[in-house]
Amino acid sequence: MPQFADNLAFGQIGESAIARWLRRRGSSVLPAYEKEINSGKGPRLFTPDAQLVTPDLFIFPWLEFIEAKHKSVFTWYHRSRKWCTGIDLHHYRDYLKTQQQTKRRVWLLFLHRQSVPDMIDLQGRNDCDYCAANELGTCCPPECPTGLFGNNLNYLCHQIDHSSNKYGRHGMVYWAHETLRLMAPLSDLDDV
Repeated sequence: MPQFADNLAFGQIGESAIARWLRRRGSSVLPAYEKEINSGKGPRLFTPDAQLVTPDLFIFPWLEFIEAKHKSVFTWYHRSRKWCTGIDLHHYRDYLKTQQQTKRRVWLLFLHRQSVPDMIDLQGRNDCDYCAANELGTCCPPECPTGLFGNNLNYLCHQIDHSSNKYGRHGMVYWAHETLRLMAPLSDLDDV
């Protein structure tokens, strides 16, 4: 349970920074909080026929959902040689259903704070054909993008870079950095 608590605290720091940024830009923010304390269940939308994981925030006057993700760094995906970031596949599917049920757009916002890539990415991977063919230790650039990145699911659902069942409880879905808009540089977000 300590790792869950640490991850939750880290996520809430990013969510708060994103909410403050939205408010400074003129939005009113309604956070969707956990109903069951320490259950590990995130906010829910109860529809007539389903119980869906719902995004973290609802903003006014646009009446749109925001899923706020706080990440340390992008991941270097060696197969496509791109910086990527992602979310739990099960949550992604529920966000699509939330958008369909409510007729309100869902935005994914990713706050990435560190420009130094993860050591695993810097060291390279044995399964990277490009690196092996060119006798590189790694094809990972020495610096990765930072800032607040995002886009809406109407766009992102057609821009998936890859998915994997290796990570997360239900698998993950990933987008390349190039498919995300830079919403704000780190300097525009406080307390990050």
